[in-house]
Amino acid sequence: MIERDETFLFKARESLNGARAELEAGRFSNSANRSYYAAFQAAIHAIQTEGIKQPGSGDEWNHGWVQGQFNGVVLNRRHRYSPDLKSVLGDNYKAGVQADYSPKAVPEIVAARALRRAQRIVAAIVEREERS
Repeated sequence: MIERDETFLFKARESLNGARAELEAGRFSNSANRSYYAAFQAAIHAIQTEGIKQPGSGDEWNHGWVQGQFNGVVLNRRHRYSPDLKSVLGDNYKAGVQADYSPKAVPEIVAARALRRAQRIVAAIVEREERS
């Protein structure tokens, strides 16, 4: 393990709070977007905690690379979290794409599921952080 920066975990919690508030306010597309980013930012934190370095300058995180590293290395090879988290990033990415790029609005049920998935991944990463 390496010394880690808490920035992305803070951002994940902030995005999760935003997703919850947006769902409660009936803004389902925005909730789905924030739920994706909560999961994405939590995964970045987990990747950084494992000492995995991103390619390039380190200023931007490629979504496919983050998903691949989290699922392939952090979950599958290192077994740091429950394997039931494997679909979270992909499923929330799909909801986020629908929220941001589709002409169809995100239904409440899709936003609620995305929020539950984001809550699971953030909680798992926070719990592991607290045990470290």
